[in-house]
Amino acid sequence: MRAEPVVNIKDLYKSFNRGPEVVQVLQGVNMDVINGEGVAIVGASGTGKSTLLHLLGGLERPDKGTILYNNEDICCMNDSEIALFRNRQLGFVFQFHFLLPEFSALENVMMPALVSSVKSQDMSEKALHLLEIVGLKDRVAHKPGELSGGEQQRVAIARALMMSPKVLLADEPTGDLDPGTGQKIIDLFSDLKDTIGVTMVIATHNMELAGTMDRIMNLTGGQLESFTS
Repeated sequence: MRAEPVVNIKDLYKSFNRGPEVVQVLQGVNMDVINGEGVAIVGASGTGKSTLLHLLGGLERPDKGTILYNNEDICCMNDSEIALFRNRQLGFVFQFHFLLPEFSALENVMMPALVSSVKSQDMSEKALHLLEIVGLKDRVAHKPGELSGGEQQRVAIARALMMSPKVLLADEPTGDLDPGTGQKIIDLFSDLKDTIGVTMVIATHNMELAGTMDRIMNLTGGQLESFTS
């Protein structure tokens, strides 16, 4: 018997206006993700992978459909409720790290907690632990400009885990990295899935990264289907 899903997407639609034309990107997407599962979403460029991740994160709203986390529909939340939900329940990793250049690696990792009620000492200790997990314990005081691209992405991954999210969403996390550096990030995601057990949904063109997940879904024609090589 399949476990109760942590994430449940039902009949999701999303379109965009491009001049006078209406472009249908998602056309009835359905997906369940169970606790601790890693799901990769693959597909050609422009098929809507990033759009789907943005909808999952409450960064955009669908035209139709529901997005349930533990049976709670984020599509029914107002902007303030979604912002709080994101901070407490979700972690984000993007293709570009979006680190704050004037702050150290440690301070960047702590940022999600700074807008919450986490105690300063607890916050610092956890951020240090996360930087150690991602292999940057000797780089905690360095600012983004003093870090390599791979190190910057590792800081971004640690930041995404700062609030112990129920679900980690990653949009092309290796897309801006050279193959060698990208491989290290692939290895890190694989290790995190095994050691931390966080539920992951990753949109990627990188089939090696996709292969480290428990399941691969292909987004094509506005719908998700099981990937077959």
